[in-house]
Amino acid sequence: MNLSFWDIGIVVTYVVGVLALGFYLSKKSSKNLESYFLGGNELPWYYLGLSNASGMFDISGTMWTVGILFVYGLKSAWLPWLWPIWNQVFVFVYLAVWMRRSNVMTGAEWITFRFGDGKGAKLSHIIIVIFAVISVLGFIAYFFEGIGKYCTSILPWDMAFEILGYEISSARSYALIICGLTSLYTIKGGMHSVVATEVMQFVIMTIACFGVGIVAYNMVDAEQISQMVPNGWKDLSFGWNLNLDWSNSAFPQVNNKIKSDGFDLFGILFMLMVLKGIFASIAGPVPSYDMQRILATRKPSEAAKMSFLTVCVLFIPRYFMIIGFAALSLVYLGPELAAMGEHVDFEQILPLAINKFLPVGLKGLMLAGFLAAFMGTFAAFVNSAPAYIVNDIYKKYINPGAPDKKLVRLSIISSLALVMVGIIFGFNAGSLNSLILWLSSGLYGGYVAANVLKWVWWRFTGQGYFWGMLFGLVASTVKLFFFEHYVDIFVFPIILLISLAGCILGTYMQPLPNRDQVKQFYKQTKPWGFWGPIKQEVMQEDPTFIPNLDFKRDGFNVLVGIVWQMAQVVIPMYFMLRQNTEMVIWCAVLIFTSYLLKKYWWNHLDKTD
Repeated sequence: MNLSFWDIGIVVTYVVGVLALGFYLSKKSSKNLESYFLGGNELPWYYLGLSNASGMFDISGTMWTVGILFVYGLKSAWLPWLWPIWNQVFVFVYLAVWMRRSNVMTGAEWITFRFGDGKGAKLSHIIIVIFAVISVLGFIAYFFEGIGKYCTSILPWDMAFEILGYEISSARSYALIICGLTSLYTIKGGMHSVVATEVMQFVIMTIACFGVGIVAYNMVDAEQISQMVPNGWKDLSFGWNLNLDWSNSAFPQVNNKIKSDGFDLFGILFMLMVLKGIFASIAGPVPSYDMQRILATRKPSEAAKMSFLTVCVLFIPRYFMIIGFAALSLVYLGPELAAMGEHVDFEQILPLAINKFLPVGLKGLMLAGFLAAFMGTFAAFVNSAPAYIVNDIYKKYINPGAPDKKLVRLSIISSLALVMVGIIFGFNAGSLNSLILWLSSGLYGGYVAANVLKWVWWRFTGQGYFWGMLFGLVASTVKLFFFEHYVDIFVFPIILLISLAGCILGTYMQPLPNRDQVKQFYKQTKPWGFWGPIKQEVMQEDPTFIPNLDFKRDGFNVLVGIVWQMAQVVIPMYFMLRQNTEMVIWCAVLIFTSYLLKKYWWNHLDKTD
């Protein structure tokens, strides 16, 4: 691809600017661990919200989403429920408040707050550190794979080389360079530089998204798209089967993609996504950048507002761009996709579309925007993971009295080590689709049971948490290496049951230890759930204590929030497809659900502090 002087200039200016800003703010993060990982709990919630949105705007996920929208049409709006995409609704409605009340630094430290400091608590503490590190390494590999594919299709230079007889492809070379640059300012600057650069990155990405949407809207009309897609492609609704046949369309090879994904039984898939989504969402954020930003806010109500803002600003611009690229690709990328033969790499649709359709200036802005998307997400993970190694292993078990400078220095070293190991995994990664399905369904299947019970069941112990997590991790790993041909989401219930069995067996190995710590957790966090005996004891000891009576209101707000978020996903799609009646209906749904959230959620936030 030929890049103009202006496009190259925009990209270079962005890279230099983000590095300069990261290094400029690095002094603020060098004071101590709280400053390095949480920004000293002094960052405004709206900065953290924009930063969180930037972290979720990753390039690999965007490439995947453009590909599935091309293949599945409007039904693709349901597929991100694999994560599930609406877990953020549970977070802003109530989980962010519960989590922030803990006043800890990491998810592993939170485990100590929940279970105390006995043998079972220590085992559960160690297992969550292991899970955090494994998940971060998996995501680094996932990002490495995505940025390499993206850069090879977009940038014109051949970066392949050979070292010690081993050939490094252009994709790997680009990924190494960009991962290295991102690691520089992330590791040097800590939370302050990560948040500041991500806010700048989010602004660039949003401008680029609307630019792409405008270009697509002016180049493609509804009739052109209808001629290229099969019946049912424009329908959000679905039946027991997918019933989407591309045989008589311009792209008959798309049927191979649907078959390989294993999504033809869409009704079963949907039920499993909802089942998995409910449990995964109640479990709360995994120990990564999302949880880190919750813990970095100044107070519980701001933690909730931060998570709400993340959803508010993310979906409409992102999906305006995604449907724009999908529409352009359907109408104009026929020759390029046909040249790939029977097995089209749908992850290449996004970079091919950028290459072919965007004008000078916007192309450079889009390149900078996606570099920002990658760097923001990559930086968020790189900044969050070392806290588990330094704070939760070294400081807790090896050297509790270590000075702050040494802890910050060790954080930098552990960040470098994690990046290097993650990149090694990335060299051996498969397709983005397989990585996404394993991360969302296999690995997290082992996380769900223990992390639901920790919130809602008084009798649950550290031993139960450890064995539940261990059973789940083993089951998901066995699935990855020995049953790789099975679609991960269909195996999720089995992994969930295995993990749940570990939770129950571990819990009843001994009487409830650390009862006083459990009461302290309940009193400070105020969760709803099955807390009867603990609640009675706390109320007897403190007659002024008022338990959480908001289960019904929280449940209502979660349902409203899921519909509210779905409206933000489909409105840009209906707009681009000129399905004006559906667009107006969903706009009305968005307005009404926003009103309900304002009345029954936002107006009650002051009571949470």
